Amino acid sequence: MARRGSLSDLGSDSEDSSLSDSELQEAFARGELKPGLNVVLEERPKRRNDADGLKQCLAEFGKQLAWVERLDVTLGPVVDPVAQSASSTDAVDPENDFQREMSFYRQAQAAVLEALPRLRKLQVPTRRPDDYFAEMAKSDQQMQKIRQKLKSKQEAMERSEKAKQLRAMRKYGKKVQTEILQRRQKEKKNMLNAVKKYQKGLSDKLDFLDDEQTSSQGNKKGSASQRTKKGPNAKRRYKNQKFGFGGKKKGSKWNTKESFNDVSSFQSKVAHNKGPGKARKGGKKALNKRPGKRARQKMKNRAR
Repeated sequence: MARRGSLSDLGSDSEDSSLSDSELQEAFARGELKPGLNVVLEERPKRRNDADGLKQCLAEFGKQLAWVERLDVTLGPVVDPVAQSASSTDAVDPENDFQREMSFYRQAQAAVLEALPRLRKLQVPTRRPDDYFAEMAKSDQQMQKIRQKLKSKQEAMERSEKAKQLRAMRKYGKKVQTEILQRRQKEKKNMLNAVKKYQKGLSDKLDFLDDEQTSSQGNKKGSASQRTKKGPNAKRRYKNQKFGFGGKKKGSKWNTKESFNDVSSFQSKVAHNKGPGKARKGGKKALNKRPGKRARQKMKNRAR
């Protein structure tokens, strides 16, 4: 007996209906489904007990085929290297995803360790040959696009890393430059204060000159170690060997760096007019014994 129902009832009762999507498509292709609010539904197909088909499948399962045709291996999980024992299925928590996946992995590993030696013994190849060619599921154009996209992403990441390194280097360079300038300003200020104290006679020490010289030598230590020793070049040495060298003629009385830095004979009391013989008693200067020009002229007129 046929029954009638609306499309809404059909949508709500789709789970209870025994008709599948393929059957509905075939019915629509035959013209049995007509548009409208009501759709005529056929009776449910009767379930049948295909005993012959079931017996045939059971007979196929019972065939005693060679193992190379079946490739079935029934084993438990491989020994856990951490626990040094094969964990049973009862010890695996089915709610724990990690333990469940690890049990599957170790069971598959045990099957591989059992099956590979048997396949090698039967001379069954287990590795892909070198000249094996398999057609890709995607076309070469699609793979080329993927390669270009991956390459562009890698180049963008490299540019970003280089930009980060440059920014870090610039920041570090500015910091080092600022520290150097601050140190130089501090050293200059300290030296000027020491010079002022020395000029005012508050201090007789000249240690700031030695400190300045040592600091300049320390700054040039790295560059001086890389430079070769100062001296005449190869051309000058050849001419000296050929024509002789009579010694330095000019500039023998010029001041040198060593004589300029040598302040051992300097006396602050003499330089600041504080030494003996600079002033007479009472603070008056010594009078000039020679008369002036007008007095000498008068003396000449008198003598005439």
